[in-house]
Amino acid sequence: MNDWLQTSIEFLKGVGPQRAKLLREELGILTFHDLLSHYPFRYIDRSKYHSIRDLPMVDGFVQLKGVIIGMNESGNGRAKRLTVKFQDETGVIDLVWFQGYKYILPNLKPNVPIQVFGKPKQYSSSWNIPHPEIIPMAQVDPNLGWQPVYSSTEKLTAAGLHSRGIQKLIITLLQQLQVQQLPETLPASLLNELQLLNNRTAISAIHNPSNVQLAQKARARFKLEELLHLQLELLLRKQISMQRTAGHVVSEVGDAFHHFYENHLPFPLTNAQKKVLKEIRKDIGSGMQMNRLLQGDVGSGKTVVALLTMLMGIGSGLQGALMAPTEILANQHYIGLQELLKDTDIRIALLTGSTKKAARKVIHEALLNGELHLLIGTHALLEDIVQFKNLGIVVIDEQHRFGVAQRARLWKKNTTPPHVLVMTATPIPRTLAMTFYGDLDVSVIDELPPGRKPITTQHRFEKDRLVVFGFIKREIELGRQVYIVYPLIQESESMDYANLMDGYESITRVFPLPDYRVSIVHGKMKPEAKDYEMQLFVEGKTQIMVATTVIEVGVNVPNASIMIIESAERFGLSQLHQLRGRVGRGAEQSYCILMSGDKLSKDTKKRLSTMVRTNDGFEISEVDLELRGPGDIMGTQQSGELDLKIADLVKDGPLVALARDKARELLAKDPRLELPDHLYLRMEAVKRLKDKPNWAEIS
Repeated sequence: MNDWLQTSIEFLKGVGPQRAKLLREELGILTFHDLLSHYPFRYIDRSKYHSIRDLPMVDGFVQLKGVIIGMNESGNGRAKRLTVKFQDETGVIDLVWFQGYKYILPNLKPNVPIQVFGKPKQYSSSWNIPHPEIIPMAQVDPNLGWQPVYSSTEKLTAAGLHSRGIQKLIITLLQQLQVQQLPETLPASLLNELQLLNNRTAISAIHNPSNVQLAQKARARFKLEELLHLQLELLLRKQISMQRTAGHVVSEVGDAFHHFYENHLPFPLTNAQKKVLKEIRKDIGSGMQMNRLLQGDVGSGKTVVALLTMLMGIGSGLQGALMAPTEILANQHYIGLQELLKDTDIRIALLTGSTKKAARKVIHEALLNGELHLLIGTHALLEDIVQFKNLGIVVIDEQHRFGVAQRARLWKKNTTPPHVLVMTATPIPRTLAMTFYGDLDVSVIDELPPGRKPITTQHRFEKDRLVVFGFIKREIELGRQVYIVYPLIQESESMDYANLMDGYESITRVFPLPDYRVSIVHGKMKPEAKDYEMQLFVEGKTQIMVATTVIEVGVNVPNASIMIIESAERFGLSQLHQLRGRVGRGAEQSYCILMSGDKLSKDTKKRLSTMVRTNDGFEISEVDLELRGPGDIMGTQQSGELDLKIADLVKDGPLVALARDKARELLAKDPRLELPDHLYLRMEAVKRLKDKPNWAEIS
């Protein structure tokens, strides 16, 4: 990269050591290149003025011209503020500063025409503009048109580096850029094919556009470039991983698979399940280690696919392991798989934190001598003492609950790394799957077994509670069972516990003994007590299960037909969808009722209406992505994985796909990016592969 671009930001006119320190700490800007890459997030037509009278009808930022007719400083310490009365031909509005206004005081002269730019806010019944930009009209550029708006922070604003201040620094830099050699960072073939702006034109256009269309073209170029780097990184990681890692060769599916498939499979596989099994079969026969992500909605039959995968390995003399995030889910898998395998020669065991010492010893010995074919468990599987004779297939359920380091420990259980299949019932939007799991192969089961009736979902308020109770009673009379789930949020555990207990007491009053029996499950109970209550519900001895989200995964009760979610506004979409998936597992019509308070935000209303409208987990995941952002969904908000400066995985889905296609084409033509035209792509790839941990890597 050009040496000039790597110059420390401190040496730019108007910056200096103090501002350089702030830019580094607040925005991560260290060099000229970093400042040029601090792209505006939108543009404003600064040739247009609004009037104070029209402000209630305007959404977003406004530009006014008028005069100051008075000002007042009030309060002390943190409560100190400056209030300025500003007037135009149509009315008066307050301009308010709460901190750091000393540097603008010289511009606040009564009756001198000024330009005001800011975002109006309503306080009680009146309007004001907090922390606006102020420019004397005599200094306003008459040619000002589309002006970029840059993100800033309170500390930077206090130092004069608000959006306008940052723009001034970038204009200074652009003026110097005119005499500098600026290298092109994208291959000429790509620029020509996609008709993209070249680097110099795009940098100038994105920061100082003559019209909004040119700005959009520049943004498209830099978005694609950013996404291309990301996709190249992921594909190269996958390339490196496949070169490094040989896997067990499972050349035949073997007798264990055939015997089970032909004699003990309880229902025909869906076409989606068969397709996924073919993909897995190809992987484990290739001689390379499998790293495959299996996505499928609740109830789509992922567990049977996982079992058949492990049976393929067992038929070739390998052992299988299935790791689940909780004891409840591990138990559920064990009970289900034990039932499926009861008439076969496959030996299966369960290992969790609750497994007794004597039982552990038997399991450890059977694993080492190869008598035990399949081990189900929790984090207990990762303990050093757990050693296999020949571990060949590992299945990880709800993989987002395990850390990278934890999963890596499974590799050390064999000299040849086992094949890995990770499963999730949390559907991941396509753009995120391409981004976070770009180094994995992704399989999707997008078909539910025949006979499943769609769950009917309704949203109800507190005023409807008696109607809901009446509905529950009618369903119980028909022999059905009911979940009633309360939120559990770590920070307010005591409050949540109180809510749960209050709810339990009111439920037992409305549904009293001996006509009704109510189970309760929450995180403060001992595991034995929790399992006992769960078992009562599973066996149908209690009709109602009052619980926190501990039942989000793992409980399979086909007779349960109603899921009531209390305070549904406190749950995310993904969690609501997971909870709903606890019902609808039998042949009867099932219902999910979302109870909420009356005051709901716009986002909450969208979440709840989405749940009512659709049962499609992938559609729900797209809305969740839109509302929460990719970092929240994938749990990488603090990891730095999504350090995107301009691209947006939510809004730029087509560009993500285009970048993926172009990255594949480039690597097919030049696998090591060694052609002269690919120099800058190679430099960036080397830097990324060296600097960044691989958060998506399973092994």
